[in-house]
Amino acid sequence: MLALPLMIIGAGALGGSILKGLRVTTTFDPADVIIADLNPQAEAQAYAELGARLNPDADVVAEARTVIIAVKPQGWRAVAEAFAGKLHPDAVIVSAMAGVRTADLAAGFDGRKVARVMPTTGVATGRGVASLYAATPEALEAAKCIFEPIASTVVLRDEGLIDAATAVSGSGPAYVYAFAAALEGAGLEAGLEAADARVLARATLISAASLLDISGEEPEALIKKVASPGGTTEAGLKVLREPLNELITATVLAAQKRSRELG
Repeated sequence: MLALPLMIIGAGALGGSILKGLRVTTTFDPADVIIADLNPQAEAQAYAELGARLNPDADVVAEARTVIIAVKPQGWRAVAEAFAGKLHPDAVIVSAMAGVRTADLAAGFDGRKVARVMPTTGVATGRGVASLYAATPEALEAAKCIFEPIASTVVLRDEGLIDAATAVSGSGPAYVYAFAAALEGAGLEAGLEAADARVLARATLISAASLLDISGEEPEALIKKVASPGGTTEAGLKVLREPLNELITATVLAAQKRSRELG
């Protein structure tokens, strides 16, 4: 059971996605949500219209029992300075920031219990992905209560794995979007009209991802169903597979390195 009210500090791209996911899944009553953001965007405004308290005074901030921090990692210390002394002593901190360690967060927020979460912006649809880590059962339970309704979740056994999870799933949607753009561009090079290349590239990715999800089959099994021996798909895969494997590994390791640096 999550201790309420729930407060979210930072309602930008990621914070707004979290808010939208919680709203569309009706996970919490808007009256139990507090939002703090210097420049509230559409999702924060929509939640406020439903009854959430937007940028309230210190007395309301002190009511919050669970606090999501969804600001840029570089700005978390300023947030801690502004809010640590105003929060309820028993408030649990749930960080959605890459690179910032639980020990540092606990120190910055006066020893409060801390969980770290790396969600994707897909949480906005209620079908995101989130990796969770916490050193205490209370903090882990808080993170689960927030994110299990809006994401497929993985609980990590070691905090160091958050950087790997960030590189794979936190950054992963951008890799998929980059692949979609590349596939669309290749369609243009092959002679397709721009509108047709756009539809074919996007719909193909969506269709393939849906089958991967629904079937539960391994990627290699699904590849074999498409790639007939001596066929067109096999010819394409001979060009793609080896450099793709090397490139994706290098991409994930670069993102993991940057996640560590942000801490």
